[in-house]
Amino acid sequence: MNDSSGTPIPRATYRLQFNKDFQFDDASALTEYMARLGVSHLYASPYMKARPGSTHGYDIVDHNAINPELGGEEGFKRLIAALKQAGLGQIVDFVPNHMGVGGSDNAWWLNILEWGQDSAYAGYLDIDWDPDRRFLQGKLLIPFLGDQYGKVLEDGDLALKFDPEEGSFAVWAYGTHKLPICPLNYAEILGHDNPDLENLGDAFGALPTFRPHVERRASELKAELASLVAGKPEVAQAVEAGIKRFTGTAGQPDSFRALHELIQQQNWRAAYFKVAADDINYRRFFNINELAGLRMEQPELFDLSHRLVLDLVEDGTLDGIRIDHIDGLVDPKGYCIRLREKAPRPFYLVVEKILAHHEHLREDWPIEGTTGYEFTNLVGGIFVDAAGEEAFDRIYTEFTGQTRSFEDIVHESKIRIMEHEMASELNVLARDAARIARSNWRTADFTNNILHSALKEIVARFPVYRTYIDGTTPAESDRRYIDWAIAQARRAVDAADPSVFDFLQALLTGDLVAEPRSGYSRFAVIRLAMRVQQYSGPVMAKGLEDTAFYRYNRLVSLNEVGGHPELFGVSVSAFHYANAERARRWPHAMLGTSTHDTKRGEDTRARINVLSEMPEEWERQIRTWSRMIRARRGDMAGTAPPDKNDEYLLYQLLVGSWPAELTNVTQPDAALLKGYIGRVEGAMIKSIREAKVHSTWAAPNTEYEEAVIAFLHECLDVSRRSPFLEAFVPFQARVAKLGALNGLAQVLLKLTVPGVPDIYQGSEMWNLSLVDPDNRLPVDYDMHQRALDQLEGELEQDPSCLPALFDHWQDGVVKLAVTRQALKLRTEKPELFAHGSYEALAAQGAKADQVCAFARLHEGDTVIVAVPRLVARLEDDPDWGDTAVVLPTSVGAGRWRNLLTGAVIETQPREDGAAFPAGTLLGKFPFALLVPEA
Repeated sequence: MNDSSGTPIPRATYRLQFNKDFQFDDASALTEYMARLGVSHLYASPYMKARPGSTHGYDIVDHNAINPELGGEEGFKRLIAALKQAGLGQIVDFVPNHMGVGGSDNAWWLNILEWGQDSAYAGYLDIDWDPDRRFLQGKLLIPFLGDQYGKVLEDGDLALKFDPEEGSFAVWAYGTHKLPICPLNYAEILGHDNPDLENLGDAFGALPTFRPHVERRASELKAELASLVAGKPEVAQAVEAGIKRFTGTAGQPDSFRALHELIQQQNWRAAYFKVAADDINYRRFFNINELAGLRMEQPELFDLSHRLVLDLVEDGTLDGIRIDHIDGLVDPKGYCIRLREKAPRPFYLVVEKILAHHEHLREDWPIEGTTGYEFTNLVGGIFVDAAGEEAFDRIYTEFTGQTRSFEDIVHESKIRIMEHEMASELNVLARDAARIARSNWRTADFTNNILHSALKEIVARFPVYRTYIDGTTPAESDRRYIDWAIAQARRAVDAADPSVFDFLQALLTGDLVAEPRSGYSRFAVIRLAMRVQQYSGPVMAKGLEDTAFYRYNRLVSLNEVGGHPELFGVSVSAFHYANAERARRWPHAMLGTSTHDTKRGEDTRARINVLSEMPEEWERQIRTWSRMIRARRGDMAGTAPPDKNDEYLLYQLLVGSWPAELTNVTQPDAALLKGYIGRVEGAMIKSIREAKVHSTWAAPNTEYEEAVIAFLHECLDVSRRSPFLEAFVPFQARVAKLGALNGLAQVLLKLTVPGVPDIYQGSEMWNLSLVDPDNRLPVDYDMHQRALDQLEGELEQDPSCLPALFDHWQDGVVKLAVTRQALKLRTEKPELFAHGSYEALAAQGAKADQVCAFARLHEGDTVIVAVPRLVARLEDDPDWGDTAVVLPTSVGAGRWRNLLTGAVIETQPREDGAAFPAGTLLGKFPFALLVPEA
């Protein structure tokens, strides 16, 4: 359906992750299934041409080509046809911030390496060609070597090679990374032994005389060289001999001198990957060397890189675009405006944006909303018992010895990122700030070091990912965030000259150039302010999400992308307020509960949330488990690895992700456990390295990691009697069943509150995944389709069969059934769910805080939804007593049919209006999706 502006608004989306093992034809085979499930749109991961072997598609090398590994153009056409036949639209995940570099596949990157600053593409990537380091002047750092440059060189892993088809030379690192030789240096390789090559070498040396057509002339000479090599054996032999002059011999270091001197003349510098932290001179996606940032603010680059995606919008293939990492762009608002202006027709537009708890999405961005991280944490939060916070604080501190606040951990983690992985970028910002300072005598004495220290602390104190200063009048919120960060930094840093903070405050807000004749360059000031914004986002992401979230393990279901682990639970009233605000401001924003980026699947989190309701039992269990395992390992003192923080994390992961089919199985078959153990191993290793306490990605501590894995294997050793499993399995089974109730409530809320719900691949049944790549594992769609086949017939014949599905909840069919029924209703009432208002329904009585209920209303039509929360209490005391859900006059009394049970429920009169007794509404099957009974 379309909104009033003609923008197509999805009813619901289904996210699929494409890779070489799941191609367009695989998706084509699922289009009928998705349509029967009830979604309106396929939501596709990036499918533009990416680096070979990409498992995610975000390392794009050509924005205007379809990825051949996914089936290429022909496979894509078949997918389009299948979608149309099934009546489905399509949304694509688009990546404007960066490209995949390295290897030999990115034509722009290779051209920049070959020609340096003179490349036609040099301005497309965010490269600093004028760094302070003299050895990088005019050069691009290539930090892809696995060891020190000299060792890699002398090991023969840098080799000069000739491409006979192109007529070109390049140094290859490990036979993988192509590093082109500048044609101006070809004469050195071609030599003087063959007259044809000597003449060509002379012609290559004369290339500068052909400016501004040097590249074109070089291409002609390369073609001539290729022709000579193909046609004259003696020329081919001479080229081979020329290459041999640059080929060293292992054990003879001096034999590599010629190749080294040739490399020194190039527009690139090959280096050890660890050098990037200090010397990188191109903007990256976070700290990933293989992803280079694009200067998408350039109109020419924008037009060039969006040609294909806008063509797909124009021809109706795409109804919508999801923008990846919007905060990586220098000007997100300007980008969105330009995208709207360039699009040939209206389209649905959402952005990947992480909001701080107190932050609101900018209403002047021409978008439908975010991709839903804030909803992930909002809906999960209502299943966390806030009353358990104090107990969990104590348990976590006593078990692990961790006493620092989450705020302190985040600050420390951000400082670490800036001092290690992203030090070079901060050095550049401080250098550029010093250059600006020197343009006015009042600030000329602010040195690089002073500015570096102050900037580091300001960024570390930033309360949001970034601000959006763009040279216009700053938004009040931007000024507030900058002022807050600077105030905090002033108190934290004993600056040699405190006035440096006044200077930086004026610089970061743009106030520095507010007055005429200041001496400061307006362009330089605004550009630096915007670049600091581009820096603060990755620092927050790497410091918060990829470090602090793995150090602070109090309740890890809260440690989610866009989450706030220091906030223990969300009240029902806060949940209602957020939904009402979304209905008013962003009614078509996307709602997600699992994605390719979530650190734990939606049902893993739903289980872990249950622990918040039973702190005493949780404490007894973990202390028992720890004594058992450590005693079995001869560690009675409890001091051997893993440390208690990692051990505490492991227990939560086991409770949350234990396979549903192994529920209540105390002695599982070793073969069944093998795959699961491997998944947990991967999650624990990633968690340990991301925490950067005992191990890191750059310098793995294999001894510690092996100890953690051994501890895990001790827990799950089924080769002998396992006291751990005998204690763990009954407790886990109880939590899992309660977690299943949370999971059903969570999905029902997602499918009915304001917004566009997204179902991440396979999550229509249980998603018990761990951190990526575990959350991108293949889905057994044959099983899903068989389950839907059976369900459709049963539900159409007798909806009252649905509650019985919970008797065997482990197979996930009950979640599929709830999903199907809710999506079916969205199909029948598209206007209500797209445009309907949201009205919270108050619960009254002894268990009022255990009910979350609301109504959606539109032009006389109404749907009522009610779910339970804090279900562990209901397990102990299932009687709802006097608890009731009160209906406002806008809803009114009457008879209602529950589409999840088939039961007809009638409201009861009260002094304050009609109401549903909670026992009737949430009886045996405690979920209600009500429509008026005709």
